[in-house]
Amino acid sequence: MTTFRTIDDLDVAGKRVLVRADLNVPMKEGKVTDTTRIDRTVPTLTQLADRGAKVIVMSHLGRPKGQKKPEFTLKPVAAALAASLGRPVAFATDCIGPDAEAVVNAMNDGDIAMLENVRFYPEEEKNDQGFAGKMAALGDFLVSDAFSCSHRAHASVEALARILPSAAGRLMQAELEALEGALGDPQHPVAALVGGAKISTKMDVLGNLIPKVDQLIIGGAMANTFLHAKGIDVGKSLCEHDMADSARAIMALAEKGGCEIVLPTDAVVASAFAEGTASDTVSVDAVPADKMILDIGPDSIADLNSRLAGYKTLLWNGPLGAFEVSPFDTGTNAVAREAAKLTKTGQLLSVAGGGDTVAALAHAGAADDFSYISTAGGAFLEWIEGKTLPGVAVLSR
Repeated sequence: MTTFRTIDDLDVAGKRVLVRADLNVPMKEGKVTDTTRIDRTVPTLTQLADRGAKVIVMSHLGRPKGQKKPEFTLKPVAAALAASLGRPVAFATDCIGPDAEAVVNAMNDGDIAMLENVRFYPEEEKNDQGFAGKMAALGDFLVSDAFSCSHRAHASVEALARILPSAAGRLMQAELEALEGALGDPQHPVAALVGGAKISTKMDVLGNLIPKVDQLIIGGAMANTFLHAKGIDVGKSLCEHDMADSARAIMALAEKGGCEIVLPTDAVVASAFAEGTASDTVSVDAVPADKMILDIGPDSIADLNSRLAGYKTLLWNGPLGAFEVSPFDTGTNAVAREAAKLTKTGQLLSVAGGGDTVAALAHAGAADDFSYISTAGGAFLEWIEGKTLPGVAVLSR
């Protein structure tokens, strides 16, 4: 049994079900340019409607800062949602009050409607109980399908869930089950691969992961700071020299907790970060003073790929090198493809998330074969930092 309620726990036939989705989609000239977020919430809406619920979709769009700005209307999103669903979606020009009530009151069982942008009211971001109460008047249940917003204590995310009986939608359920499988109760051996530019932004992540994983793989420019902390000269590489003590503290914590920290043994170096720049492969302790590390080398790739074969669970956050520019994408591509291959054959549970991570795995052509890729950004990072997410806590059984 899950530790949180799902739509399977609700008897929704004939009921008004408010669904908090994240339909904060990219727009250009009043039209939706990417329907990914819309498509991912379709299963929840379809299942509720097919079970006889009156389904009322809520979301924010952009940052209107509590003002009713026409450029942030959800009306075109409602049209895009109708196209993805293959069924009509009524639109209310407000998210509370008479306009919203009129649309909801006109619904039949199985109908779907969308309310206007909840952030048109400043009370939304203030988690105002009174505002949440006005939204609650429109529904009998709340289904939360916006994990990507769950780190924010906003009225439609947190306060509303304390007023109405609430449960996770299918997208929220999939996200929570994937994260629970990777960090909550994972199959061992479990490894976390953490890359990116700065150790300073990942200290909470590293500290939370060490007691939970068997191996912690450090990649990207973060690895340079760890190498520097071990007394290795990293040349002109991006490196947070002032974070050396913090890196040493992380290494000491890992040693005490029996978690192996894995750093690159060789690196691809160049004099500039630019397409077509001449590059060399060197041992990490032989980086020329006038060059910078931009990727892991072939020995490090081989080492990581051999390690992957022994893992049962992998959590991935951040690239291994400067993947945006060829040939410095080689390390990330090779390791991502190996993880994808092992996942596809059932040998590995692989869960990934974070902005650069999503882009890097897509670039490697590996994204489709990972067990789960979170597009939640800030919420995903706060989860792996070990923080309590307000929008998740209110769904607990």
